[in-house]
Amino acid sequence: MKNVGELLTNKPGTVFSVSPDASILDALKLLAEHDVGALPVVENDRLCGIFSERDYARGVILRGRSSRDTAVRELMTTNVVTIATDDSIVHCMETMTTKRIRHLPVVEGDRMTGIVTIGDIVKQIISDQTHTIEQLESYIQGH
Repeated sequence: MKNVGELLTNKPGTVFSVSPDASILDALKLLAEHDVGALPVVENDRLCGIFSERDYARGVILRGRSSRDTAVRELMTTNVVTIATDDSIVHCMETMTTKRIRHLPVVEGDRMTGIVTIGDIVKQIISDQTHTIEQLESYIQGH
C-alpha cells in the first residue's frame, strides 16, 4: 500500500489556501471556485489553520454573523491535524476516522506540501484492493 508521498505524486500540485485576514465571503468564493470543502489557512508561508464548510456553517450561520464582515481567523480551526509524506494511507484513514475530519494537510518541517482528502484515501484503497484482486486472479489462473 502506498504512503502519502506516493499518493501526492498522482494529485495536481496546486494546493489552494486562504489568508487568515481574508473575509469569510472570500474564502467561500475560493471553496466554490475550486470545488473543495476546506482551505488551509496560511500566513507568512506557514500553516496556521484550516477553514472548512463546517467552520462556516457553525461559525457564521448558527451565530448570525456576516460573511462579509468576519475574518477567516475568527472561525478557522487552529488545532490542525497534519500528516507527513511518509505516513501510510492506513494511518491517514485511521486519523480521519478517529478525529472525524475529511482533510489532512501534509507537512514537512514548517512547510505544507499538499493536502489529502477522504476521497483521495478511498480512491487509493480501492485501487490497491483492485490490484491485489487482479494479482490473485492471475495467480489462480496460472495454477
